[in-house]
Amino acid sequence: MKILLIVIGKPDRKWLEEGIGLYAERISHFAQFDILVIPDQRNTRNMDTAIQKEREGESVLRLLQPGDDVCLLDDKGAEMTSVQMASWLEKRMSRSSKRLVFIIGGPYGFSSQLYGRVPERISLSRMTFSHQMVRLIFVEQLYRAFAIINKLPYHHE
Repeated sequence: MKILLIVIGKPDRKWLEEGIGLYAERISHFAQFDILVIPDQRNTRNMDTAIQKEREGESVLRLLQPGDDVCLLDDKGAEMTSVQMASWLEKRMSRSSKRLVFIIGGPYGFSSQLYGRVPERISLSRMTFSHQMVRLIFVEQLYRAFAIINKLPYHHE
């Protein structure tokens, strides 16, 4: 199975890129994993946030393919433990979907189009994180899920 993480904009800190790269490399031992970065919208200083979200949503929707199993990483999504996430991932991987796609929105979240197209949502926490920090937290949790599935000593209960 292929796993794709779609994000808006590049990280603005080198340490974030390094951490994301570390876990992306670890994940690649278990599945084909790619991160696709949609460039930030330009000239957003005076742009209404709803318009910015709609444009970002249109860019994301163009990347989705028929048959993709898609999940938004959203603060309004279902919360789960790392073990529950591993179980959720294992079930998704056993499906016949060709790609499992996770989407992290921009700084203002998701467009109504994306919410309408993608019913599956996962929350990493009730706390608020920057959309750039969410990338690092998510790839670490994705690696942790693979470690749990494969009974590696990374996760401790």
